[in-house]
Amino acid sequence: MKRRRIGLLLLTVAAALLSLIPFTPASAAATATVYYKTSWNPANIHYGINGTWTAVPGVAMDTACAGWKKKTVDLGTATTFQVTFNNASGTWDNNNGRDYTIGTGVTTVQDGVVTGNAVAPCGTASPSPSASPSASPSPTGGTTATVFYYRKTKGWSTVNIHYQPAGGSWTSVPGVVMGEETCADWAKKTIDLGSATGLKAAFNNGSGTWDNNNGADYTIGLGVTTVRDGVVRADAPAPCVPEPPDETAPSVPTELTATATGTTVRIAWKASTDNVAVTGYEISRVKGSEEPLVRQAGSVTYNDSGLDAQTTYTYKVRAFDAAGNTSAYTAAVSVKTGDAPQPPTEGAPLGGDPRDDTIYFVMTARFYDGDTANDRGGGQHTKSGNAANDDPMFRGDFKGLIDKLDYIKGLGFSAIWITPVVLNRSDYDYHGYHGWDFYRIDTRLETPGATYQDLINKAHAKGIKIFQDVVYNHSSRWGAKGLFVPPVYGVLNEQWKWLYSKKEPGREYDPMEERQGDDADLTPAQNAMAKGRPYNGDLWSTAEPAGNTCRNWGTPTGYYSPEGYTIYNCQWPSPTSGMFPAKYYHQCWIGNWEGEDSRSCWLHDDLADFNTENAEVQKYLIDAYNRYIDMGVDGFRVDTAVHIPRVTWNRRFLPALYDHITAKFGAQAAKDFYVFGEVAAFVNDKWNRGSVNHSAQFYTWKERKEYSADDTAAALEQYNYEQQLGTGNQPTSTNAFLNGNAYHAPDHTKFSGMNIIDMRMHMNFSDAQNAFNNGKDSDDSTNDATYNAVYVDSHDYGPNKSGFRYSGGTDAWAENMSLMWTFRGIPTLYYGSEIEFQKGKQIDCGPTCPLANTGRAYYGGNIEGDVTASGFGVVSSASGAVANTLSQPLVKHVQRLNQIRRAIPALRKGQYSTENVSGQIAYKRRFTDGSVDSFVLVTVSGNATFTGIPNGTYVDAVTGDSKTVTGGTLSINLSGKGNMRAYVLNLSGNPAPGKIGTDGPYLK
Repeated sequence: MKRRRIGLLLLTVAAALLSLIPFTPASAAATATVYYKTSWNPANIHYGINGTWTAVPGVAMDTACAGWKKKTVDLGTATTFQVTFNNASGTWDNNNGRDYTIGTGVTTVQDGVVTGNAVAPCGTASPSPSASPSASPSPTGGTTATVFYYRKTKGWSTVNIHYQPAGGSWTSVPGVVMGEETCADWAKKTIDLGSATGLKAAFNNGSGTWDNNNGADYTIGLGVTTVRDGVVRADAPAPCVPEPPDETAPSVPTELTATATGTTVRIAWKASTDNVAVTGYEISRVKGSEEPLVRQAGSVTYNDSGLDAQTTYTYKVRAFDAAGNTSAYTAAVSVKTGDAPQPPTEGAPLGGDPRDDTIYFVMTARFYDGDTANDRGGGQHTKSGNAANDDPMFRGDFKGLIDKLDYIKGLGFSAIWITPVVLNRSDYDYHGYHGWDFYRIDTRLETPGATYQDLINKAHAKGIKIFQDVVYNHSSRWGAKGLFVPPVYGVLNEQWKWLYSKKEPGREYDPMEERQGDDADLTPAQNAMAKGRPYNGDLWSTAEPAGNTCRNWGTPTGYYSPEGYTIYNCQWPSPTSGMFPAKYYHQCWIGNWEGEDSRSCWLHDDLADFNTENAEVQKYLIDAYNRYIDMGVDGFRVDTAVHIPRVTWNRRFLPALYDHITAKFGAQAAKDFYVFGEVAAFVNDKWNRGSVNHSAQFYTWKERKEYSADDTAAALEQYNYEQQLGTGNQPTSTNAFLNGNAYHAPDHTKFSGMNIIDMRMHMNFSDAQNAFNNGKDSDDSTNDATYNAVYVDSHDYGPNKSGFRYSGGTDAWAENMSLMWTFRGIPTLYYGSEIEFQKGKQIDCGPTCPLANTGRAYYGGNIEGDVTASGFGVVSSASGAVANTLSQPLVKHVQRLNQIRRAIPALRKGQYSTENVSGQIAYKRRFTDGSVDSFVLVTVSGNATFTGIPNGTYVDAVTGDSKTVTGGTLSINLSGKGNMRAYVLNLSGNPAPGKIGTDGPYLK
């Protein structure tokens, strides 16, 4: 999860600029007293003054009173500073990636709302001298502000306005009810401002859900103001009074341009004006003597894709408003397309039920370096400390994976989940989640003879599947090539010329071509900052380009970088600046991670949030990922799935995916293609804080009703409909459960097509018992939990949302593995966990510390040497460091677990039951299909008794022990954490396999 991948830490120059400080003349020493509302104990404050930050995790805060923590900070000559908070265990509040800006005096921070010049909430401090002595911010008499707030989009029945008149104090939280009479969709409040000329405001529903303009609050003046979906309209007509008809046409658009890239034409123009508002634009396209084809656009750019190669097209544009008034057309412009793109190389998936697999998860760039020629450190190579370790961020590659396929097969894994492969564009993008060109493989991963296609083909030749990590939710901060890449303000002045490449006509971004830090035009200090940065001359412009939609182009913001450099508008990505058109990208920051906006707002400035309800965006992503399906990948792990509405998945992306596989490879291949989504729900509850829309199992179901044809409207309708139904009215399933001792055919008629990562078990893998109990509790609300991907930790989090790799100990790891490999679901292991690699290390710290110190460290040193696998979980020869790695206790454990699981169908695909089973971690499983009938009794780490089971002979796969049951009861005596018994019923035509493998450190 990106939001989660980045967290507090500054990944790039752009992210660093989020901690900017306003330029202020030096002043006398000052202090800031910060009160933070939280249930955390302890709570830390991590802060930066003039660009210098405290060491992570910051400084412990004192308890002020119940529910509040307090810390006084000496600011020196500074008047503001940047602040984040954390619970000392890896959970952060960093204002959704933007940090909090706090000034001198007393400040409270509650539910994301910063209140300056505040009264101490615990009655232990006096207000700042600049604060109003009155508790009421609304003097009587004088001028008024009438505020209308559009509540229909939010679905709020009650609206409060929490406000601060200019020069006054904020109202008490949650503010004042907007209860004046008005029409149904709006809330209204008239505020007496006395001598004040305006106010700042935030809105809430009285139950903890806020709209605070993404942390910036709303600025509102005198008279009538409307606030609708984040847009403030001053001097507005009352929204419930009909306005006179609009009969004025918009002005004619100007400066129309058309540029061809292959068979896509991008047209852009300068915006029209209108007496009310321009609603959109009509684009007329003519090819030869054909009739004009008319399309519509909501912004001042349009990508016309899928055109004929080497063909001339002519375009003209006109504007229209909501009343249907249209301007005249622009003068026409013509452009000739280029060559058609080369068709992708194709392969074929291996096929087979994904539950027959176990998955090894690798970060390709951090696994094994097969070819040093494609290693790249990027612009953060030195700053991060990676250079000192000779450890470039892009180090591993596809050749490295190909070279170590036998290591992975020797562990017993038959599938590899790899991080995203598309061409990334960010300054610290080794992980792959900053996709820029979704139609190209990242050049830092491929080498001649070791392309992505080569990896797929060679893995398949060894019987290993490739599950590709895919991102539908967002692109990089610089947009998506072929869809929309925003123009960026840049200037080659003495402050910024190290950052911007000199423009070279026709040259494009290629991360393999890094600046060497030897530019004669730069000083040594500037060259040091420029070194490692790829060409970006294709992005920036000093002059405002045609088609720009970003507001206040190139004007100083009043902020400065940590180095003291002037920051300009449109220099860095933001959803609220107009840089990214609403047609292609959402226009807001997430304010509530369990709110509707979490599905339609930005996670972080590095992750430009696609407007996935737009048909062009959908086509761009569908066509891109169809190319990888055609290459023969075997499944998709879907990143940030929860940040796209379920109805959009069910209407658009999932049907398109399965339809393409069916057309290409047949219906069985589509059935076998494994899609598992990351629906990050970091709670220990069955339902994520009571929100069905934010719970993992919710995404496994089809829709239950029809919604509007418009995808944006449908998303909101679906959200509200399901929220109102609540957790008690969600569908249930018995697909994971036995009927007594009998397997029954699962009912997948309501299956959405998306399986899930088992977040409930992941969160509770601090111990196996906890994970087992919690996993069972969610299975009746999942369409078929036997398809869940199950892991302990990953590249993002450890159990309980820990920011550190699992460090529970070798015995605990063994117990977790014994559960994962025998309970329902598909076992998944993060690379290196087989030797407790980097245990207890912080998983991700961005470029603020070396990768070698993190849970994403380079693994290659542990697997140097030669290894040959003669089967899954069987190594016939090994030499060098890899031989030592293969001798480690958890390696031996996972090898045998894989052998046992592969030999017993019930452990791979069986339904389960704990009925008539005693024992802490004990269950029975069965799978029946045609001539296959597999029944097994499992206990992990302790004794168990099974009653009411079929009579017959049961043989343990761990010891070979045989027990004959005549009265329906079998008891197992077992000791040793991580040890296990798996007694298989010996049936005619389905004999028990007997002892599988050799005794090891845990299975014995």
